[in-house]
Amino acid sequence: MTFREETTIFIDNILKEVSPEEAVIKAINDYNFNENGNLYLVAVGKAAWSMANSAAKVLGDKIKAGIVVTKYDHSMGDLPKIKIMEAGHPIPDENSYKGAREVLKLVENLNENDTVIFLLSGGGSALFELPLLPEKEIEKLNKELLESGADIVEINTLRKRFSKVKGGKFALACMPAKVYSIVLSDIIGDPLDMIASGPAYADSKTKEDAKAIVQKYKLNLSELGKDLLEVETPKSLSNVETLITGSVKVLCESAKNMAKAYGYKPIILTDCLSCQAREAGRFLGNIAKTYKDTKENLAFICGGETVVNIIGKGKGGRNQELALACGKEIEGLDNVALFSLGSDGTDGPTDAAGGFVDGTTAEKIREHGKNIEDILNDNDAYNGLKLSDGLIITGPTGTNVNDVTVLLIKAK
Repeated sequence: MTFREETTIFIDNILKEVSPEEAVIKAINDYNFNENGNLYLVAVGKAAWSMANSAAKVLGDKIKAGIVVTKYDHSMGDLPKIKIMEAGHPIPDENSYKGAREVLKLVENLNENDTVIFLLSGGGSALFELPLLPEKEIEKLNKELLESGADIVEINTLRKRFSKVKGGKFALACMPAKVYSIVLSDIIGDPLDMIASGPAYADSKTKEDAKAIVQKYKLNLSELGKDLLEVETPKSLSNVETLITGSVKVLCESAKNMAKAYGYKPIILTDCLSCQAREAGRFLGNIAKTYKDTKENLAFICGGETVVNIIGKGKGGRNQELALACGKEIEGLDNVALFSLGSDGTDGPTDAAGGFVDGTTAEKIREHGKNIEDILNDNDAYNGLKLSDGLIITGPTGTNVNDVTVLLIKAK
């Protein structure tokens, strides 16, 4: 079996293991709902449809009404009593704002006996938004943050300040109803106030933290933006119960199980990977060179979320850039391959989940008159990997628990 064939099998099985379906069903079965009130469902994020579908299987007619807000093309059909809405990601658009308005309208007149099941997954920061700043300004700010190399915690710290629904504000809007929040984590360490910018969780960051981020990245805010930085976010919420159902740790364990099943000795290097994508790729390439003469099959596994500092005009995502950077380092090694992908099936603003490279990738790209370094400098990993048949295309996966990278080295 070739590395490419192995990779396809690995990915299919890894993603099956981190599907949120069973976890959501168990979470709902374990919760004691108030029989005297109405039950509403709100699902937000890239995994929102699959999470809502699981909840609907258990609750059926008990749901009075519900709304799903997910990414374009991530809905897989109608759900009973639940309105399906699709919106922009990673930059919010008019449908993001429309979805948030619909959700706030759904929960505006609830009483203390009512319950809102809030199913939350990554991507919710863009998909579920109602800005306190003019829409064009918030879109520009999001774009600047994404291109600056700011990490997800920094980005979400600011997003909360300029939103009517983030940083615990959605939970306040549900008062006095109870909110049962089931969360699929896509952020290292599972910080509940940062996943999708914490719509139903008290904010751990202060206005001083937010101001420091503005200064660090030299962001240009309007006077209204500066005023909003002075308004503190909710630091406690009395109506919310929260449960995490999945995380990058589960993703890494799934990769470990697959590697073991296929005869590799698995080594989880980290489930907290957080650095520049191309530096991670080079580092893993250097590990491959160190162990290229191994006497046993090895699988080095990393989970987390890297960042890309966009300086070029190309097309790609962090996993594609990581893979391509590794491809340069492992050129000529016939027993080494690497794949890296986003568990949601979307890497950056592309239709690829990530990238695959082996010892032949660099040569294949040169045959087309290109070289990896120039491609990386233009942030054009998508088209570079396309030349070497290295794109990983999964389509929407129905889950979202960070990224996983696996370096495979066969015994000599």
